[in-house]
Amino acid sequence: MAMNKPQFICRECGITQSKWAGQCDKCGAWNTLIEQHTNERSPKGLTKGKGQKIEFVGLKGSEKKTYRIPTGITEFDRVCGGGLVPGATLLVGGDPGIGKSTLLLQVAAAFATKDRTARSIYISGEEAIDQVRLRARRLGLSDTTVELATATNVRDISTTLESTQNAQVVVADSIQTLYVDNLDSAPGSVAQVRASAQELIHLAKRKGFTLFLISHITKEGMIAGPKILEHMVDTVLYFEGERGHKFRILRAVKNRFGAVDENGIFEMMDIGLAEVLNPSAIFLSDRGREISGSCVFAGNEGSRPMLLEIQALTAPTSFGTPRRAVVGWDTGRLNMILAVFEARCDLSFSTQDVYLNVAGGLRITEPAADLAVAAALVSSLSNVPFLHDAIIFGEIGLSGEIRAVSRYESRLKEAEKLGFARAITPRLPDNDGSRNSATSIEKGIKVIELSTLNELLDLLSPKPSISNLQTVDEQL
Repeated sequence: MAMNKPQFICRECGITQSKWAGQCDKCGAWNTLIEQHTNERSPKGLTKGKGQKIEFVGLKGSEKKTYRIPTGITEFDRVCGGGLVPGATLLVGGDPGIGKSTLLLQVAAAFATKDRTARSIYISGEEAIDQVRLRARRLGLSDTTVELATATNVRDISTTLESTQNAQVVVADSIQTLYVDNLDSAPGSVAQVRASAQELIHLAKRKGFTLFLISHITKEGMIAGPKILEHMVDTVLYFEGERGHKFRILRAVKNRFGAVDENGIFEMMDIGLAEVLNPSAIFLSDRGREISGSCVFAGNEGSRPMLLEIQALTAPTSFGTPRRAVVGWDTGRLNMILAVFEARCDLSFSTQDVYLNVAGGLRITEPAADLAVAAALVSSLSNVPFLHDAIIFGEIGLSGEIRAVSRYESRLKEAEKLGFARAITPRLPDNDGSRNSATSIEKGIKVIELSTLNELLDLLSPKPSISNLQTVDEQL
């Protein structure tokens, strides 16, 4: 016999509680518990009848080979691992107005243009047909064979897709607007998002088409809805970027069929999103030659080496607590570097406001940027420009030592490709196999190895010059 029991579900984490509370016990969010009535079977009903017997097999055996279908957009295919996997579900999240709908409309159009025998379907729950057509006209995609529809009822969408032949790509914009009509909760609630996604995911795997789910994000920058949504899908992509910058970054944080932390760089233009195939050259195009507080960091974003400009500004302050403002990096790591300077190098920033910026709107997470940040800070404090033809990377320890980082070779190759003549790197042990490969990649780039932060200060003081660098290099 069915029993109608009220339960309270958290909109943030999806946990279920039997009683309402002002704060969620699991995630700690306030005023996120909403009431929902569900029909549950009695305990007797759960044990009636027998299920089907399942078979166990060994780890070794024959399986279907996973193949990929390229979309024709190189940066998008890179993030997905080389192309789209039939039957896979990709969840795409990002800030409002960042370009999620524009990106996926371009992906659907590119796929339809590449394979005219397959059907590419775009289902919008937020916009009318005419509004989508206006965007397509602005992007120059009106002549493609993308099929449009507006629907929010999952039952109608499932019935239509069940009878659709040769569907290869289906975009649902967005998952928060869809609803299952046998649930009493409103669209966008935890139960509706979970049920709608589950129905469409099962349909995609059964029919073999690639499903894109566009999702809103919360003010904390996380995918809106229950956390289980990210576990249900095969790939989670974040579309990021600063509103004031023209660059957009598509980043993979989960991928069952490829590597995570891959990224694709796009440039927002009047005619849509354009691929940036050489982001290092683009990000360094506006860099000045004789500016203090600026240096070039050789980083890695996923499997791609990328050169970025690190900018630092120090200014005297009359307040007791100086300001620390950071854009594109971790504030806690900046404070750590400032503490190491004071404790290990007798260099104090306690009377200085410190501003740090990663040019281009990118966000850096790898610790290899420590040495570049330190060099930019010293350059700004001494008002001496850093070497224009040098790149720098390395991790800084709490004792002031400079630690080795991974992928030396790819960083140096990227720097040499863009015309840099010098590289300031951590000192590698003599028994490290990457030492020889890192220092003898090309004769055109000179590697200067440092062991401690004090050596960096000696290198930049009183004024760096070619002769000074050669002297320090010979000593090292």
